Amino acid sequence: MISNTVNVATRDGSMEAYYSHPDEAGNFPAVIVYMDAPGYREELKGFARRIADNGYFCLLPDMYYRIGSLRFRLSHRDAAMSHAINAARDSLNQEMVMSDTAAMLAWLVGHGRASTVKWGCIGYCLGGAFPLSAAGTFPDSMAAGASLYGTRLVTDKTDSPHLLAKHMRAELYLGYANRDKGTPPELISTLAGTLDKHGVIYDAEIHPNALHGFCFPERGVYNWEAAERAWGRVFTLFARRLQNATDAKGRASS
Repeated sequence: MISNTVNVATRDGSMEAYYSHPDEAGNFPAVIVYMDAPGYREELKGFARRIADNGYFCLLPDMYYRIGSLRFRLSHRDAAMSHAINAARDSLNQEMVMSDTAAMLAWLVGHGRASTVKWGCIGYCLGGAFPLSAAGTFPDSMAAGASLYGTRLVTDKTDSPHLLAKHMRAELYLGYANRDKGTPPELISTLAGTLDKHGVIYDAEIHPNALHGFCFPERGVYNWEAAERAWGRVFTLFARRLQNATDAKGRASS
C-alpha cells in the first residue's frame, strides 16, 4: 500500500489531505472520506488505508484548513474541547465543502493512480451530510455514497442536502444508530420520503444497540458488530457501483 500527505489547492487556500492506494499497477476508483466533527486525525487515516486495501484510491481531506491545523486529542476530551469542536464544525457549510470537493476531484484527475470516471465517498457525523450534497452537486460522476449517523441531513436552510434529491443519480447507503438523538425518526422519515419522491436508489438501515459514533474503535461508543456490518454494506455498494467503472488504465468500462 502507498500512502502520503499532500496539499490540495482550493479556492480558499491550501488543504492538507492524506491519501492511500494499493501498490500494484493500475488505476483505482477514487473514494473521498468526509471527516466527522472532531476532524482530521490518525483514526480516519486508518479508515483511508482500509478503504485502499479494498482496491480504491482514498483521499481524506482536512476540511478545517480555513481556520488552521486543528488536532484534537479525543482521549482528553472535556467541555472546553467539545466547545472548540462544535465551533470548528459550525465554521463549515455545504457550499464550502462542495467547492473543496471540486478541488479534490481536480487533484485526483491529475494523479496517475486515481480514476474519477465514477467515484464514491463516505462521511461520518458532520461529514455524513456531504455524500448527499455531493450526489446532488456532481451527479454525472459520483456513483456511490455512504452516510454513517450523518447530522444535518435535513434542515430548514436553503442548502439542506435533501433538497438536492432531484439531481441525485448515485446509489446511497444511509446507516443510522438507533440510540442517536441527532437523527430522530421524523428526520429519517422526511429524508426517505424525499429520496423516494425523486427515485433515488438508496438503502437505509438503523443499527440496533448503537450510539452516535459507533464506527470509531477509539471511542467508548464503539460497536464492533454494527461497525463491521456498516463496512460490509459500504464495500458491497462500492464494488457494485465503482469497481466496474474503470479498466486498468482508468478508462470507462463497457
